Amino acid sequence: MKRQTAAGVGAVCTFILLVSFAASARAQNSDATLSGLIAGATGAPVPNAKVAVKNLATGQSSAAQTDSTGHYAVPNLEAGSYEVAVSAEGYSTNTVNVTIASGANQTANVTLAGVLSLQDLGISPEQAQGTTADQARLNKRSHMLMLHQRLGLIAAVPLIATVATSFGAGGRSTSTSDRYLHLALGSATGDLYFMSAYFAIRAPRIPGTQSRGQIRVHKALAWIHGPGMVLTPILGAIAFDQKSKGEKVHGIASAHGAVAIVTAAAYGAAIVSVSFKF
Repeated sequence: MKRQTAAGVGAVCTFILLVSFAASARAQNSDATLSGLIAGATGAPVPNAKVAVKNLATGQSSAAQTDSTGHYAVPNLEAGSYEVAVSAEGYSTNTVNVTIASGANQTANVTLAGVLSLQDLGISPEQAQGTTADQARLNKRSHMLMLHQRLGLIAAVPLIATVATSFGAGGRSTSTSDRYLHLALGSATGDLYFMSAYFAIRAPRIPGTQSRGQIRVHKALAWIHGPGMVLTPILGAIAFDQKSKGEKVHGIASAHGAVAIVTAAAYGAAIVSVSFKF
């Protein structure tokens, strides 16, 4: 009987020691801290941003919020891989993955890209809460402007390539293949550009809306790159014909390069104008 009692006491003590050891090990493994700065695309700190930190192995999540200087800190984290999701009003959500070592003070700085709200587009809260027909018109306008934005960004890729190949297409030692490559890239740019412009022009108008801020700048720049996108291929076709005949580019065709550069610069500025809030 005494032996059974002693064995039971020993088992209880062993269990207590194991639990204490596990708790101690867990405590030592949960002393890491994740901190960093949340900033916008311009580098300005983003206060009151929500930071969600999820342990990818356990699924356990912790949350924090940035202070007035854009900084956050999430203590008592276990070692492992984490998913950090950051969101803030007026910005798109950004997610990054970080690996935290035991007892480490890990830093994860995250940049958020600004998004344009309905108010940025000149649509007041009252207009956003209109009739069913008004809401349908608003939804269609938002959808078409989104397509306009996406196609506009895609068009920037062949536009850059077109500008890059222009040096080989117009030089003295230019070859037929150089000119045709430049022509093909320019054609692709024009097609994408005018598809993008179509959605912007045909998007339903909302009565009483007023353009402001970066939208006003964006529209003003369209008066430069819009005519430029029409004039550039016309001058390019004349220059292409002259070069194909073995002639030196002359007349109004000689303005093709200058018009193309101004057009590309205005188009790039138009994209930048709606990429940052001011």
